[in-house]
Amino acid sequence: MVLAIQGAPRNESPSRSLVGLAVTSFAALALSGCVATTPTVGGGSATPVTGAAGGATATGANANLEKCTETLGTLRIEENTAAPWYAYYQQNYRVGSTVPVLRTLIQQSNCFVIVERGRSMRSIEDERNQGRGAEARAGSNVQQGQQVVADYLLSPEIMMNAKGTQGVGAAIGGLLSRSNPLVAGLAGGMSLNEAGVVLLLTDIRSTVQLSAAEGYSKNWNFGVGGAMFGALGAGGAGGFMNTPEGKLIASAFVDAYNKMVVSLREYKAQQVKGGLGTGGRLGVQGGQTKASEELKTQSPAPQAQPTTTTRPPQKAPQQPPPKKN
Repeated sequence: MVLAIQGAPRNESPSRSLVGLAVTSFAALALSGCVATTPTVGGGSATPVTGAAGGATATGANANLEKCTETLGTLRIEENTAAPWYAYYQQNYRVGSTVPVLRTLIQQSNCFVIVERGRSMRSIEDERNQGRGAEARAGSNVQQGQQVVADYLLSPEIMMNAKGTQGVGAAIGGLLSRSNPLVAGLAGGMSLNEAGVVLLLTDIRSTVQLSAAEGYSKNWNFGVGGAMFGALGAGGAGGFMNTPEGKLIASAFVDAYNKMVVSLREYKAQQVKGGLGTGGRLGVQGGQTKASEELKTQSPAPQAQPTTTTRPPQKAPQQPPPKKN
């Protein structure tokens, strides 16, 4: 490929000519298919969930991830694949399942031990059957009574995702249109992306919700307007610095999980007078719960007596003494 570079006109500023040259060169390379580079091992762009985990040891974890010095119990992650949000994001953004991301950051935090309950359980069960068969080697030790049961259930939900809010970018582009049309084209393509998620933690034995946390994340896209590329003769193009939706949603989950860990480190169980699940403290007249029974023993409020005006008793008139003859 041969790329011709022409000098800037005399009346054009050097900074503008350099930016225009860079954009033109990038567009030409993109159209010719010469942008690809040799793949590298490791590194890559910054992501909210990085590194690895092995047991209680974490390697290369996000520096902002909250951690626990004491593991709180075993955890099962259940993603509601029948929820409307799941089908929407699978179809429109192809971000994949949230479970692998959550499992990585949760194990890196050392707050929970994660048990496998996904599709891999079918392969695990098949392997157990292989180990219990006659063809298995002696000492394979695949026997009953070894599976660990989860203590808690974690449910992730994606509640909100707003993509492409461009009001601010359009305003900035209008302010810069007179001074520098090239920069105005970049600013005019600015758009705000937002993601909101929720994590729910439930006690499996009692089915009581122990914790709930919301997470939020946002980023800006800096798009290149089609009008600017049209002026340069390279055709329209979308934003070339977009952050993938998966990274945005993962960042929101990191935020939610950090908030949950902070609250769990100071966890205090909710107390219900009379016992949990015995009817609660909101009694109903005629009910059979403890709170309702207490209503019967409570003395009714004294009723107000009607006010009456009392008159002092009147003395009977005295009769004169009888006359003596």
